[in-house]
Amino acid sequence: MFSADLAIPALLVAVLAYLAGSVSAAILVCRSMGLPDPRQTGSGNPGATNVLRLGGKVPAAMTLLGDGLKGFIPVLLTALFTQHPPTIALAALAAFLGHLYPVFFGFNGGKGVATALGALIGIDLSVGALALLTWLAVSLAFRRSSLAALVTFALVPLYLLFDDQQAYALGFVFIGAFLFYTHRSNIQRLIAGTEPTIGNK
Repeated sequence: MFSADLAIPALLVAVLAYLAGSVSAAILVCRSMGLPDPRQTGSGNPGATNVLRLGGKVPAAMTLLGDGLKGFIPVLLTALFTQHPPTIALAALAAFLGHLYPVFFGFNGGKGVATALGALIGIDLSVGALALLTWLAVSLAFRRSSLAALVTFALVPLYLLFDDQQAYALGFVFIGAFLFYTHRSNIQRLIAGTEPTIGNK
């Protein structure tokens, strides 16, 4: 629970982290490089995977980096000012929600994997590395990026619990639930066996 003296700072953290998360790397990268709006082309998702389809590896890498940083930086800055785990977890959740529902772009955001991973790395580098290894292992085994993301963030709360970080584990339970929601169409295709493999347009 937040104590009374942390209520206002926590609210400020949530607002600033949400605004940071609302900056859409995919849209800004596509605009700066003369690419189509990712919300209106390809899968319609403003994320690195769709940007890869639209413009190739360089703009996709820029998008991935931007999405990761807007999860990482709010968490890191919050941790510089407070060692209160629930407040830091709130920064991660708010930045993630900003990516999903960006106020600057009509609340039409991406699916949140890179931003969630960036926030996790900001919280605990070792757990973030373990999550990245999990994603790589599942993606190499099954060649489905969406499946790798779902498996990874289903396991992240357990990784955090094993590391005795209950407040962060709870935060990533909420993040994982939203990730499953944003991937609901992917889940349907995975069940039907029609989800594209990595590298398949």
